[in-house]
Amino acid sequence: MGHPFPIREIARQAGLSEATVDRVLNGRGGVRDSTAQEVRRAIADLDRQRTQVRLVGRTFMVDIVMQSPERFSTAVRAALEAELPSLHPAVVRSRFHFRETGSAGELVAVLDRIGRRGSQGVILKAPDVPEVTAAVGRLAAAGVPVVTLVTDLPASARVGYVGSDNRAAGATAAYLMGQWLGDGPGNVLTSLSSGFFRNEEEREMGFRSVMRARYPGRALVEIAEGQGLDTTQYELVREALDRDPGLRAVYSIGGGNIATLRAFEDAGRECAVFVAHDLDHDNTRLLREHRLSAVLHHDLRHDLREACHLVMRAHGALPPAGPTLPSAIQVVTPYNMPTNTSTATVR
Repeated sequence: MGHPFPIREIARQAGLSEATVDRVLNGRGGVRDSTAQEVRRAIADLDRQRTQVRLVGRTFMVDIVMQSPERFSTAVRAALEAELPSLHPAVVRSRFHFRETGSAGELVAVLDRIGRRGSQGVILKAPDVPEVTAAVGRLAAAGVPVVTLVTDLPASARVGYVGSDNRAAGATAAYLMGQWLGDGPGNVLTSLSSGFFRNEEEREMGFRSVMRARYPGRALVEIAEGQGLDTTQYELVREALDRDPGLRAVYSIGGGNIATLRAFEDAGRECAVFVAHDLDHDNTRLLREHRLSAVLHHDLRHDLREACHLVMRAHGALPPAGPTLPSAIQVVTPYNMPTNTSTATVR
């Protein structure tokens, strides 16, 4: 029963004599199981209280840096602000650096400015390219821990990743797609916002591997680089529909779903199955209108809480913990939507 506390302190917490606590800690006989449990509870209570003491009065300035459509960055801001009270007694203040598009160099410039100015941590959603990986290394060397959010940079010096298992999410989408399409004809459009985001690449790989294994006769048509923005997404989908008259289902990995549906409608084509990610305001409305078949969802508030905890651990304000587990994937339909979708979302 390892612990850092003096016997006198444990005895005071448990309301027992020092001799009894000593007997429990050293495994001597003559002590009831219930007494031993009281000692264990006292040590656990002291450990939690010590953590609280370390956090009291601590302020963590965290920078959230994201390249993402506005609908998702808005959801991230709302989710973080909703989680801030749960981080007390520590105080977390945040600075937001959001951009929908741009070059890797512009993103690197933001990260380097943060490194020069100083920060207690960076929560980052960025493409997996060498320039960004190098910038994360410079932040780490400057003592700024970086946590990747929803899309990872595994070759970087980041302290951890928070988000779902994206390959499993893609495989889940393929399973749903195959079940709903059944034996009927039809090819599937897979839509990525960019090939440089690892989460989208992993989703596509998971989806493609299951489709090939279980439904080898169904063709997959990929479009990319729409950046999740309606104007570019619409044109890419219309071109794909013109090229392939057999398209009748969509797996949307990167968003822009309103534009995708409009392209199908303007082409006079049916979209029989539509599986998407992100329970943002657009997809919430589309799901309620039964224009999406399902949205793959996880709790973004949980992700941001875990990201803040990783930053605190990097500064020694929280005790070490095991590896951060992937967020659970939930299949959301029009009939089981969360009651509050403004801060519970997925990317």
